[in-house]
Amino acid sequence: MSVNKVDVAIVGGGVHGCSTAYHLAKKGFKVALFERDYLTSGGTGRCAAGIRLQFGTEANCLLAQYNIQCFKTMDQDLGFPVTIEYDPAGYMWIAYTEPQAQLLQRNVAFQNSLGSPTRYLTPAQIKETAPHVNTEGMLGASFCQEDGHVNPHTVTFAYADAAMRLGAEIHKKTPVTGLIVKNGKAAGVHTTKGDWEADAVVVCAGAWSVEIAKWAGFDLPITPERHQVLITEPVERMKHPMTLCLDDGSYWKQCPNGTFYMGWDNPLDEHDTEYIVNWHFLHEVSSRIVAKMPLMAGIRVVRQWSGPYDITPDKQAIVGESPMKGLFLDCGWSGHGFQFGPSIGRVMSELVNNEKPFVDVRVFRYSRFAENDLFFEPFCI
Repeated sequence: MSVNKVDVAIVGGGVHGCSTAYHLAKKGFKVALFERDYLTSGGTGRCAAGIRLQFGTEANCLLAQYNIQCFKTMDQDLGFPVTIEYDPAGYMWIAYTEPQAQLLQRNVAFQNSLGSPTRYLTPAQIKETAPHVNTEGMLGASFCQEDGHVNPHTVTFAYADAAMRLGAEIHKKTPVTGLIVKNGKAAGVHTTKGDWEADAVVVCAGAWSVEIAKWAGFDLPITPERHQVLITEPVERMKHPMTLCLDDGSYWKQCPNGTFYMGWDNPLDEHDTEYIVNWHFLHEVSSRIVAKMPLMAGIRVVRQWSGPYDITPDKQAIVGESPMKGLFLDCGWSGHGFQFGPSIGRVMSELVNNEKPFVDVRVFRYSRFAENDLFFEPFCI
């Protein structure tokens, strides 16, 4: 039987896998990507797809600046016939306590020092920015007009399409069942449709990356966490940015088609990758968000779904080469990974090509856990 041979095998058909395939193919690598189901079937297709400049550490801020610039011109740059629906409606983080307000003010100052045009808003300015919100109890907010959201499906499909035009192979409905290892080095993948030898393997499989690491003989400190969301019927578009509340982790946005997307950082979320929903979440989210935006009371919820987060101990990603030579990791994004698809796809291509990444990503290294050098981001909930 003939052996399939590529330069790089990528596991995972979400935005990170497809962006990595595109950037590697652009460098001339022969690439094969393997997705166990369909593209965007995991965390990518079930996320809020918020994009923002608002982070509290240098690495995340610099990567975020690159992401936003890519999203602004992605329709033209990738040449995909369907728009990614880039919508700079803004992103607003709301504080309800003095410590939260002080955190937002520090982060605004830090983001401004790096060139990001974030502003701190008073309650009156919050009302001006989002007229329908109930400002009772709010002390302030951080806001950036360049932030917003996109369509996670078309972003991923655009990267996949561009990668294939450059010669990359995209294998859907093709689960990876094991690693090919030669002389202690990752040398390809076993799949349900045959084996592919490769000089490097890149793992972009979210919560499912844990199993791949076990094949390589090491443990990933990743815990799956099931998060649910609600989708409403479409209503007339209104002036309202994507909003996140620091008091309870509730958030909502209005999509270009008029539907509202709502979620909540539930402390009792199940630690699994099952796509299961429940009535308790429906009741809790509806109650919390209607209290903060009373206009939502008359809008019907028409869909509810769940998707997995891949949570690390410091809620920051694992990016770089793994303990096994030739096996590269891009996982553990802990719920804020979608927006980093553009930058980390480029970074992974640079790491595989033994180049210096355009942003220093050593803070995301796998070894930080053993070194007790965790990387805490003050702007993630």
